[in-house]
Amino acid sequence: MSKLTVVFGNGAIGHLVTQALLARGDRVRIAQRNQPARLPMGAEYLACDILDAQAVREAVKGASQVLLAVGFLYDARFWRTAWPAAMANIVEVCGAVNARVVFIDNLYQLGPQTTPRTEDMPLTTVGEKPVILADITRIWMAARDRADAPVLFAALRCLDFYGPGVSNSYLGTTGFGALAKGKAAQMLAPDTPHDFAYAPDIARAVVTLLDAPDDAYGQVWNMPCAPTRTPRDILRLGADAIGVPLKVMAIPLWLLPLMGIFIRFMKEVVDVGFTWDRPYHVDASKFKRRFWSDVTPFEVGAAQTARSFLAVAEA
Repeated sequence: MSKLTVVFGNGAIGHLVTQALLARGDRVRIAQRNQPARLPMGAEYLACDILDAQAVREAVKGASQVLLAVGFLYDARFWRTAWPAAMANIVEVCGAVNARVVFIDNLYQLGPQTTPRTEDMPLTTVGEKPVILADITRIWMAARDRADAPVLFAALRCLDFYGPGVSNSYLGTTGFGALAKGKAAQMLAPDTPHDFAYAPDIARAVVTLLDAPDDAYGQVWNMPCAPTRTPRDILRLGADAIGVPLKVMAIPLWLLPLMGIFIRFMKEVVDVGFTWDRPYHVDASKFKRRFWSDVTPFEVGAAQTARSFLAVAEA
């Protein structure tokens, strides 16, 4: 019988990873509160609240590896309790059953930087959500280092991503989605250089880590991406691919704190404003040296993403 991978979170990346594993004959169990509307054919489903340790224990039974790809409500008030509980449950259960873990992480925990972000940068003490992610990093690192039941854990730190059907992203509904409807994309800092990863590339990187030997675990890996462009440049590639004019409405960064008084989401964006108020670069040379570097160019990824949004708009 093929090995079992448990995927916590059937979002944009979890879904792509599940499809890739099933296509090669692996067993996949999706564990989350509600059954996915688009459960991939051949995948198992188990209702599971990741905040419930016993539920996580049941979900991981028989698994050799786990993908932690959950996405919580974008609100520091919820993250403050949910993320530590979820991470504690994962490391305790997986350590007990000797299941390896790949975690789709991000880079908030490195805080404001003026140089490309590397895996060995210190964890930040600035910002609510960044500090929460710094704290859960310490949780898995402590589990990795303990003498009894250490956890084989690899964190894939992913920057902002985009791709076909990925609506909940900076370049998603309000970016390519708006252009596909003939509207203006609404962007923060559209002319500031910013790294973006392509969702199918992230899924490929996850599978790479799932298949990697144990020495690839116990550490952080930055996700590689195409050479840095501005959001406007990337959107222009998509607009050209679907034959629509590029229209961009820039949202001034100075306006965000005022908007945050009335709109909770904007308050959460202000919390990580350092990701937009300066060029945002990620150094993924470590991953490239060990595994692969042939990521999808924006000329391909932006075109495919724009076409996917156009297909939805025309349906």
